Amino acid sequence: MAVNAAAQRRTWGAPTGPRVLLCAPLRCEAAALRGATTSPVLRTGLGPWRSARTIAGVPLGPGDAPVVLGLAGGVGATGPGAVVVADEIRDEAGTVRLPAAHALAARLRAAGFPVLVGPVASADHVVGGAERAALATTGVVAVDMESAALARSAGERLCAVVRVVVDTARTPLLHPRTPGRGVRALLRLRRLAPVVTAWAASPHRCRRTAPDRPR
Repeated sequence: MAVNAAAQRRTWGAPTGPRVLLCAPLRCEAAALRGATTSPVLRTGLGPWRSARTIAGVPLGPGDAPVVLGLAGGVGATGPGAVVVADEIRDEAGTVRLPAAHALAARLRAAGFPVLVGPVASADHVVGGAERAALATTGVVAVDMESAALARSAGERLCAVVRVVVDTARTPLLHPRTPGRGVRALLRLRRLAPVVTAWAASPHRCRRTAPDRPR
């Protein structure tokens, strides 16, 4: 079930127990996730400001588990179709670490998905080839526009960030093969959602650490 922020507030109301919330920035991502699990899907909106504003308006209990699921751009050797599980999210404000990334990656690999664990960089714009090349030298494996904002707005509740790569520096968004790659990435996102949801609902999953100071 995909809902907007207002509907999410009405549906959840006062928190009554641990719940998994699938946060999908884009309409196509939310549509792909709709019905994949019994967890609600929140379309947060394109870019950091819309996403931060949306998640801030959703009532979350201390045991609730927001999970960011969506598409991303590959950095360095990260190719189309790769499933990236972020172990940290970086932006201009600093770094947010996600210590449970390897545990989730192991669960996804056991389910047959090609998983890469590493840092994801968030920006307020589509990151071009030169910027991606520079990010690759710092160890970043993928880029997006919303994860850092969602991580900070969700606070300690954020459970995981999982992105499926569509475009790369060699095959940018404005490329003839992008539509086909996008469809395949969305189908992969839908297939992995039940695995991520089951993991996030476990009481044994780890919480993230607090943001570092800006680099």
